[in-house]
Amino acid sequence: MAFLAWLSASAVGQWVSGSTWAYPGLLFVHTLGLGVLVGLNSAVGLRLLGFAPRIPVAAMEPLFPYMWAGFWLNAVSGSVLFIADAPKKAANPSFLIKLVLIACAVVVMRALKRHAFEPLNPGTLEPLNLPDVTGRTKMLAAMSLALWAGAITAGRLMAYTQALR
Repeated sequence: MAFLAWLSASAVGQWVSGSTWAYPGLLFVHTLGLGVLVGLNSAVGLRLLGFAPRIPVAAMEPLFPYMWAGFWLNAVSGSVLFIADAPKKAANPSFLIKLVLIACAVVVMRALKRHAFEPLNPGTLEPLNLPDVTGRTKMLAAMSLALWAGAITAGRLMAYTQALR
């Protein structure tokens, strides 16, 4: 707890919590990154589950670098937001659940790319028809959607849950 208190008292922590624009600006960046990451991840997941069958599955692969950009934007902005009130956030069960769900979602996102796209011939946009999408890929797509929805929900619940005692 001493380290977390030190983080919050650091220059970065004081700037974020004491500035009129820092916290809302970082929250905006965090929300923007979340929209990119989860929005594109949802598009890929829903396509793999059978929505928008006219769109070739292979055409979704170029979205992954943008998803990773959204993830890193969130990781950096979220870390700075955490510093502003580290002791309180670290003790919040919703925050801990959010971190676990994000870690699981990232593992699933990597597995989804590996299972859905790496078997394809690189550089082609050959349509991968829905029957060609394996059951495992569909399971990963559904898990991805559920994990990101859970992470978003846990993040929102942070404002309404108390610290562990």
